[in-house]
Amino acid sequence: MMTFQPSQVQVYENKENKDMSKKNREIKNKEQEDPKQEGKSAEQAEKKAENKQEGKKEAHEVDEEAKKIEEKLNTLLKENEELKASVAKEKDDYVRLLADFENFRRHSAEAKLELVASASADTIKGLLPVLDDCERAMKMLETSADEVAKEGTALIFNKLMSYLKTKGLEAIKAKGEKFDTDFHEAVAQFPVQEEDKKGLVYDVVQTGYTLSGKVIRYAKVVVAI
Repeated sequence: MMTFQPSQVQVYENKENKDMSKKNREIKNKEQEDPKQEGKSAEQAEKKAENKQEGKKEAHEVDEEAKKIEEKLNTLLKENEELKASVAKEKDDYVRLLADFENFRRHSAEAKLELVASASADTIKGLLPVLDDCERAMKMLETSADEVAKEGTALIFNKLMSYLKTKGLEAIKAKGEKFDTDFHEAVAQFPVQEEDKKGLVYDVVQTGYTLSGKVIRYAKVVVAI
């Protein structure tokens, strides 16, 4: 059996007392810290809950903003499509208007040419009786001894005919030609013995004319039969 000296017992008791005091202080400190820790934990939990709520709020705001952006984008896309359709329509209208204008200009030019041609034809038709008079005068002067009258009448006829030819006037060939209803108008018939002359133009009563290839007066002729 171990025997302790009094001094050793005292040391042991002091040590035990120190250990107990230390343990008591630790328990007391722990008791003091626990409420602080609990308060801190509660504060953290509350802050976490607030952060979560704030996160939800921000997420909702983001969703709402995204919806607004999507709606605006859809509106812009719709407006863009409408604008494209409007531009296409305007372009189509412009092309149609341009085509109508070109047609109008062409028709106007054609009408102007027709008007000028018609006026020119009317003027030339008005001069045909003058040519007829010159032809008759020259025919009557064939047996005349008045050479000055012959030359003067022929000169007037040739000058007038030369000018009218520059405007497209041409005399229709008739005498000795095969009778053609496209150019000739039969006013009489004349019997002939020669078979090869039958159906031909025997004589010309009035000269016919074409203007730019179009008949303006048929030649009045006598047809051999």
